[in-house]
Amino acid sequence: MSDARAFRFEQFQDYLTFERGLSERTVAAYSRDLTRWLAGLEDRGVTSPVAVTPADLRDWVFALKEAGLAASSIRRAQSALRTYYGFLLAEGVVEVDPTERLESPSLGRRLPECLTHDEVERLLEAPDPDHRLFWRDRAVLELLYATGMRVSELVELPLRAVDVDEGFIAVFGKGSKERLVPVGEPALRALGRYLREVRPTLDKGEGKGRVFLNARGTPLTRMAVWTLVKASARRAGIRQSISPHTLRHTFATHLLEGGADLVAVQELLGHADISTTQIYTHVDREYLRDVHRRYHPRA
Repeated sequence: MSDARAFRFEQFQDYLTFERGLSERTVAAYSRDLTRWLAGLEDRGVTSPVAVTPADLRDWVFALKEAGLAASSIRRAQSALRTYYGFLLAEGVVEVDPTERLESPSLGRRLPECLTHDEVERLLEAPDPDHRLFWRDRAVLELLYATGMRVSELVELPLRAVDVDEGFIAVFGKGSKERLVPVGEPALRALGRYLREVRPTLDKGEGKGRVFLNARGTPLTRMAVWTLVKASARRAGIRQSISPHTLRHTFATHLLEGGADLVAVQELLGHADISTTQIYTHVDREYLRDVHRRYHPRA
């Protein structure tokens, strides 16, 4: 059986707490990962950290995969082990780090959920036209799809940022960065009706200058928008689980399907790095193949 003292777990915990300044929660997570790792070593007859080989670690990772652990959990456990062996090296307990060539499982990038054109139309038509907040709800849905705004950007949108006549909205995104986003005619019509006919009846001086207000006259919350999108999807007969972010994904995907330039989509979404935008190119590879066939001289 492995001697826990030989592995210096207690000293390692002190190192994490007092030298690295990690939180109690993080130290506990590292300890759990290392304790599970040590249990696996006992089954292999390994009794000290010096005796651990890269093959032992590869088998350990394989066992974690077989146990059904998510890639993110395996990567966290590997991170704990690398930190641990870094500590042992610094202390002179080991001379070789067996984690050096340990490959981490790919997290992958899940393709974003996206609505079809038909589903978007049904969603936008879902609000009840007899409800007193119909034009507000319709404007919210129209703007989410027309601009690709984040829900936080929508609920914080100030009146001064809207130019209905010119058809542009100044969106304040992450890091207080401002970007100008054009708005299509259907969304402008819904927004105009809401601003003229509905918002004045809601505003009781507590709207903080925001575009979208709730029935009490205070700014609409992210949860309220989330609830609106979910309820509208149910009425539209859309079975998949969607959120306001689904409309942002759909906005980007439909632009690229229509032939939009990736850099332009990056600007419209407010992405600081184009690599974030590039995930959307995977949802319509046939379009990219078609562009390549038509325009590359040796396609």
